[in-house]
Amino acid sequence: MDTNNGSSTTDFILLGFSDRPRLERFISGVVFIFYIVTLVGNTTIILVSYLDTQLHTPMYFFLSNLSFLDLCYATSIIPQMLVNLWGPTLSITYGGCVLQFFFALDLGATECLLAVMAYDRYAAVCQPLHYTVIMHPQLCQKMMLTAWLGGLGSALILCSLTLKLPKCGHREVDNFFCEMPALIKMACVYSKVIEVILFALGVIFLLVPLSLILISYVVITQAVVRIKSAARWSKVLNTCASHLTVVTLFYGTIIYMYMKPQNSSSQDEGKFLTLFYTIITPTLNPLIYTLRNKDVKRAVKRILPVGKWSAKS
Repeated sequence: MDTNNGSSTTDFILLGFSDRPRLERFISGVVFIFYIVTLVGNTTIILVSYLDTQLHTPMYFFLSNLSFLDLCYATSIIPQMLVNLWGPTLSITYGGCVLQFFFALDLGATECLLAVMAYDRYAAVCQPLHYTVIMHPQLCQKMMLTAWLGGLGSALILCSLTLKLPKCGHREVDNFFCEMPALIKMACVYSKVIEVILFALGVIFLLVPLSLILISYVVITQAVVRIKSAARWSKVLNTCASHLTVVTLFYGTIIYMYMKPQNSSSQDEGKFLTLFYTIITPTLNPLIYTLRNKDVKRAVKRILPVGKWSAKS
């Protein structure tokens, strides 16, 4: 029997924490709340960055792209997850599983734009007089396009290789959604080729961007030490701290998940890590950037009617 053809016409079962229904109910409530916050927060950043002309700068161009990326990432995973957690069945169609898998890889790899944002902060802090020349609109657009196309290319490679693995009748995905580590564990054969390619792409899209980010912040730190203005020092540290917090949250969990041998962690550990970087991080991104960013707060007040009324009063 052709196991590949059999699996292509059969729904997959997303196990999640189905053996612990109370925990699943609690997780479903938390996920729903986080998803609403993700939608509201990231949409607000996108709209404010577009509507307020004072935020038409490279920093907010990258930030609005990050927010759009997080919106797509969360939406490709959470609605189906909630359907399975709240509904009578835990199934997902083969086509739905493939789409989830592809977009998770694509959008996850595109998060390397965090390295682009670090370069923008380096140029703003260390080369302030030449910032507008260095970060001209054409360069910003090219860097953003490179991040999106790079994520697309890596997703096409890994998705095509993983889906070719024989499942031998296995239909149970031991996770909340169709993620690569869980799908690899479903296979009835071991593929050294996929592990090598996964490691290589992990270096390119995870370790290299993280290294560039850390180098940028070492240089930024050295420049900040030489700043004599307390107000400018505070503003620089505030902006950079926000970015560095996002970097730590995202790369810390996803590197641990993807750069280690796929059979070296417990299933429950992998599920909790998956929840963290697919749900919690996209929710915290807008909160970190808006709550610590006075420019965004002022822009919201300028745009929203409530802000105008409070200013008049």
